Amino acid sequence: MIVLCFWVGSTIAGAGQAKTGEDLSATIKYLLAFVENSECTFIRNNKTHTAKEAVNHMKMKYAHFKDDIETPEDFIQLSASKSLISGRPYMVRTKAGRMLKSQTWLLEALEAYRQKQHDSTYTNDASQ
Repeated sequence: MIVLCFWVGSTIAGAGQAKTGEDLSATIKYLLAFVENSECTFIRNNKTHTAKEAVNHMKMKYAHFKDDIETPEDFIQLSASKSLISGRPYMVRTKAGRMLKSQTWLLEALEAYRQKQHDSTYTNDASQ
């Protein structure tokens, strides 16, 4: 019975990863490049930071939480959404002046990235 539960649990966990076919490392690299090239201002604990400074901070937190990160959403939640010290959310001010939580902004970027990947896969499949 225990073996069966383990097998079913590991099958379900594996199915979620296989279903997406998403390369975690490539997706995280994309998100970091998205931030670095954004020309946005990042606000962490009421202090402003450049995009490059934000990326360096995210990389530091990623290294700390790497063993806990299994999805891009985990990366965003653990490395790019809020201060561990104060609990305050990280904020982003876009070049257009839009102010929003970095978590929301990065989830939007992740969704756009996934859509682009999906569209590219669909286009490649259709041409074969």
